[in-house]
Amino acid sequence: MAKPAGSVMERIVALCKRRGFIFQDSEIYGGINGFWDYGPLGVELKRNVREAWWQNMVRAREDMVGLETTIIMHPQVWKASGHFDMFHDMMVDCRECKSRFRADQIVCMHVCQATDETNQALTHGLDALEQFPLGKPLIQLETLLDLSVEASSLGEAVERAEERIGAAAKLHNVSELKKCRIAALESARETKKAIFAVYDKNEIPHFAIAVLLPDCEAENPRACPRCGAQNSLTEPREFNLMFKTYVGAVMDEDAVAYLRPETAQGIFLNFKNVVDSTRIKIPFGIAQIGKSFRNEITPRNFTFRSREFEQMEIEFFCHPSESNKWYEYWRDERMRWYQNLGLASSRLRLREHEKEELSHYSCGTSDIEYAFPFLAEGDFGELEGVAHRGDFDLRSHMEGKLVARDGQLVLDVGPDGKPRWKGSGKDLTYFDPDRKERYIPHVIEPSAGTDRATLAFICEAYTVDESRPSPELMKFHPRLAPIKAAVFPLVNKDGMPEIAEPIYQEIRKRWPAQYDAKASIGKRYARMDEGGTPYCFTIDGQTKQDATVTVRDRDTGQQQRIDKSRCVEYLNDQLGT
Repeated sequence: MAKPAGSVMERIVALCKRRGFIFQDSEIYGGINGFWDYGPLGVELKRNVREAWWQNMVRAREDMVGLETTIIMHPQVWKASGHFDMFHDMMVDCRECKSRFRADQIVCMHVCQATDETNQALTHGLDALEQFPLGKPLIQLETLLDLSVEASSLGEAVERAEERIGAAAKLHNVSELKKCRIAALESARETKKAIFAVYDKNEIPHFAIAVLLPDCEAENPRACPRCGAQNSLTEPREFNLMFKTYVGAVMDEDAVAYLRPETAQGIFLNFKNVVDSTRIKIPFGIAQIGKSFRNEITPRNFTFRSREFEQMEIEFFCHPSESNKWYEYWRDERMRWYQNLGLASSRLRLREHEKEELSHYSCGTSDIEYAFPFLAEGDFGELEGVAHRGDFDLRSHMEGKLVARDGQLVLDVGPDGKPRWKGSGKDLTYFDPDRKERYIPHVIEPSAGTDRATLAFICEAYTVDESRPSPELMKFHPRLAPIKAAVFPLVNKDGMPEIAEPIYQEIRKRWPAQYDAKASIGKRYARMDEGGTPYCFTIDGQTKQDATVTVRDRDTGQQQRIDKSRCVEYLNDQLGT
């Protein structure tokens, strides 16, 4: 059978719809961007991801408790936490086609347009640079390089790149530009070192310092990347990412509330309640799974960036002197969790943030990243963040909004010297009975997205095997597989359904299972392969003779015969549940 057409991501999206994993929300009305529905298989898969996380992170541990907080909270929560006046992107609109873009993505689009030209410039000198790997452009062109560099040396080009990137980051005032700056500088320095290893510093060919991009100011950055209209883009303006709603019968400013953009704040608000109502002592964590909402300007890449999403989040409270140790522990623990559930090490990485990337309150942050197929070769997307948040959150809810000044977190005050956003005034300190000490705990936050994790497991499971009845199959870890087993009578007669039905009913008491008596056995195997079902039991003519059934393994396609009374036992041994 021919290999499925389209890019890997296109094929994955098509399979997700065909087999009932994920559907576009409100599809019959044309859909609504940034919202997705999970179908019969998808809801089982996502639930398995959620339950695997809860089992490993909460039930299996003695230092963790659970919590479930509301989606709508007091609006002062978001003022004290900083979300009210900091949680925004810069947005531009096209006056002609009415398209909307994030300001930083406009620059990135200009960058991407120059990719071919830059690669051509480098390839032109291939003969002279035989020893230099040309797999990547001179400087990563997904980054924010609005340069027109006519430099006599690569060193000068890099220095001018650093200056212009820094200026652009300040101009656009978008937090993601910090990540772009780091990636650009790292790639530039690596490239400079590689070229210097081949050539004398003063003899670098001119093509190796190619003009990467026209100057955006000179070349009209106001051209719409979608319709091409000149000077059609508005000035960048702030766009708050929180969804606004109203509480009560009167829709005025006093009734304004917001859908939560993250689950963390509900945990901080209940820190004291959890301590007072349980016997748990620091160090301990509070875990929560729940929906969050962000009004993304440009949701994209299937379920990777959406407006409604689910988080699996832990706030782990510890003594300040032990916080670095716990940060390292949770960073490694969360990495192992993904690996144990089948994400390949070659597509998974742990990346420590550079100093320039850190939030003003962060003592350290690491991202667990996955090489999603919708990204360029060699690129990774964030799967989970593990952050050392210090005492920022509890302090801000005690005192008010905190800001960074002279390297210190201080209360944000107005011209009158009074706090701009007051905290609750409640005591959120902790008295440590073992240390005989009262302090504000430090917090380590492993924050995972259920939807992103589910998408990563889908992408990892997707496999093409042209020797199969269906060339596509989903090799989910058995713990995550939506359907654990299928039971087939070879034909829907000759007493086979009467044998198959009791086996199916016995299995489904323990695990999700399917019974299928229609179509050829090859087509039934293909359906189960595409759904990710790890084991199929087939009742055939020999079953009536010796009471054995055929068990087929999804990953290998191999079959063996076992006694029909051992089907549940066999699954228990294989699934470990």
